[in-house]
Amino acid sequence: MSVSKPRARLKSKRTLWWLVVLLVLGIGYWWFSGENTTAPGSKNTNVSGRMGGMAGLKTPVRAEAAVAGSVPQRIHAIGTVQAFNTVTVRSRVEGELVSIEFEEGQLVKAGDLLAQIDPRAYQVRLDQASGQLKQTEAQLKTAQADLQRYRRLGQQNSIAVQQVEAQESMVEQLKGSVQTNKAAVDDARLQLDYTKITAPITGRLGLRNLDVGNLVSASNTEGLVVITQTQPIAVGFSLPQHDLQSVFERMLTEGTLSVSVSDREGQSIAAGELLAVDNQIDVNTGTVRMKASFPNSNNRLFPNQFVSVSVLLGNQEGVVVPAQAVQTGSIGTYVYVVNERQQVSIRAVEAGITTGPSTVIVAGLAEGELVVTDGTDRLREGAPVEVLPDPVSDAVISSSRDAETIATASEKVRREARQSSEQGRRSTTTSP
Repeated sequence: MSVSKPRARLKSKRTLWWLVVLLVLGIGYWWFSGENTTAPGSKNTNVSGRMGGMAGLKTPVRAEAAVAGSVPQRIHAIGTVQAFNTVTVRSRVEGELVSIEFEEGQLVKAGDLLAQIDPRAYQVRLDQASGQLKQTEAQLKTAQADLQRYRRLGQQNSIAVQQVEAQESMVEQLKGSVQTNKAAVDDARLQLDYTKITAPITGRLGLRNLDVGNLVSASNTEGLVVITQTQPIAVGFSLPQHDLQSVFERMLTEGTLSVSVSDREGQSIAAGELLAVDNQIDVNTGTVRMKASFPNSNNRLFPNQFVSVSVLLGNQEGVVVPAQAVQTGSIGTYVYVVNERQQVSIRAVEAGITTGPSTVIVAGLAEGELVVTDGTDRLREGAPVEVLPDPVSDAVISSSRDAETIATASEKVRREARQSSEQGRRSTTTSP
């Protein structure tokens, strides 16, 4: 008896579950059969109603109005910043480096003192040359006085003419010696001045190569420090040969072309003007080298820096639309235009230049017309659309909807868990 009772209970549970399944299937059959057989032609009516509902749906898009304006026509290239002048500072004389008067990376002007070499030996040479000059000048003064006396005596026929001529030669010889000694003094003074190493150009100093106490000379090729001119500074770049004609035409009309450079993030660094164009095209690359000059007053450009170069050729006037609104297909270039009935139509247009996010429409579009900028892949001729607000509002709405969906799903999971727990407790209480 104890074995038959559990078997009977299990059999009754299986019967109950089968009854529930049959009941669900019957309700489903009644629902669908009643929906499809309520009246003659009701099926076609439902299908047509559903299709009509689908046809009435509006495609969400984003759109912007076309505006009158101009877009700059630019040619882009990659360039390298180049210094107009770079000088390696070397000593012109030999001696011990006794002091350094600059800081590494410092901006200096032409003539600023950079270092000092021991001047004592060169001061001695200057003093020697000066003494020799004074001695020679004294000899010349004596010889000139004797010449004057000899000439008076010669006029009186008191001395021979040959003696007067010999004295004249002596005076000329001493004049030459004085001139030589003056040159020696100037050379000694110049060598003494060279013991002060000064900046030959205005620019930025690099890292120094020598320290105080080292023996320097003109043969030291490494030098003391390198000075690079940074104001103004140049940028060298190359343009394709098919752009060369446009550049020359604008240079003839404008005189010069504006050039701007930007960094890798696209941030503008400096603005300048085209300085020179090379006189030949590189046959290996089909490009021509160019150089632009920049004031670089803020020192944003650094020698050997890679930059993005943009050469301004001019501005094109017309109706300006976002670049993503312009499409290309079998009919050519076209845009989707939204009319007052919130329907789109395909409009063939003639596009001009595109710079950054904007494109000039030369013909086919009027100012103020609304063009689709996002969602064009889901559109067709005459399709109804719903113009969405700005992305910020959409993001807020989407976030709220997502939060509501997540909350609903969480509540459903908690409800199902509670039901499963209750069923488990009931099974436990009914089991022997």
